[in-house]
Amino acid sequence: MPAGPNARARYVASRAFVLLVALGVAGVAIPCPVGHAQERTQASGERQLPRFVSLKSARVNMRQGPGENYPIAWVYTREGLPVEVVQEFDNWRRIRDSDGTEGWVFQGLLSGRRTAVVAPWEKGEALPIRAAPEDTARITAYLEPGVLAAVTRCRNGWCRLTDSRFVGWIRQDRLWGVYPDETID
Repeated sequence: MPAGPNARARYVASRAFVLLVALGVAGVAIPCPVGHAQERTQASGERQLPRFVSLKSARVNMRQGPGENYPIAWVYTREGLPVEVVQEFDNWRRIRDSDGTEGWVFQGLLSGRRTAVVAPWEKGEALPIRAAPEDTARITAYLEPGVLAAVTRCRNGWCRLTDSRFVGWIRQDRLWGVYPDETID
């Protein structure tokens, strides 16, 4: 420990800072004031947290921490899968998938292309997509829960999905990969 009249205080403060940083990097939740946990906050550059992105590759390793030295916790094998970025550290992004699983992914494996999964929380009946963003519009297809599609537009509670097999509008609250009332153009 360093010598001097304030050395112990500086030493204790620096150790506390290192501990907080280590806990944050290790993925331990550090409490924050009530009401701030779900706020979308400014992150690196001009991007906000949390935000949705998609997986750029058909094979993406999710790690237990932000670095290649951390063990692989999960391997994604679905290119385009939407994930939510909830934290950033250097070139690493802590992501959450539709199942709630969280871990770290290298930023180069993520894309800004917007995609969504149709009602992954449901099992059973297919959901209609429509020719226009209204409940009375003609049905263009029925999509099973878990179907992945590109999101090309969202407005007034509806999102337009596109795929080589279908195009149509679906209620925004039936998708995982977009925020409620988020506008996408």
